Amino acid sequence: MKMLDRIFGCLLALGGIGHGFGSYAAYHGEPMMLLWALSASFAGELLAAVNLLRTSRPGDRALAWISFAGCLVWIGFVLCFGHLIHNFLDFRFLINFLITAALALFSLRSALRAA
Repeated sequence: MKMLDRIFGCLLALGGIGHGFGSYAAYHGEPMMLLWALSASFAGELLAAVNLLRTSRPGDRALAWISFAGCLVWIGFVLCFGHLIHNFLDFRFLINFLITAALALFSLRSALRAA
């Protein structure tokens, strides 16, 4: 299970990198949009890092709760994105939702197990 947890963390990190490159390709001529798009990439990378750190600290209950809260917020952003594009079957929506939901479950499991 720990390996699967890490795989999902790495997938989120790779998604953040991909988002960064895609954002640059789409918005390199629009600095304001590029700034906000890259900030979302950075937030995704931070969430991935927190989740990967959580996998190596199984007894850290506070970190697990922080990771869980971050995943819930990210799921909220993902749901808003799906609503804005009017397509909850879009690959970008689905992959982000599935990865983050899995990480949220792993985080919750870690937080409750550490208790």
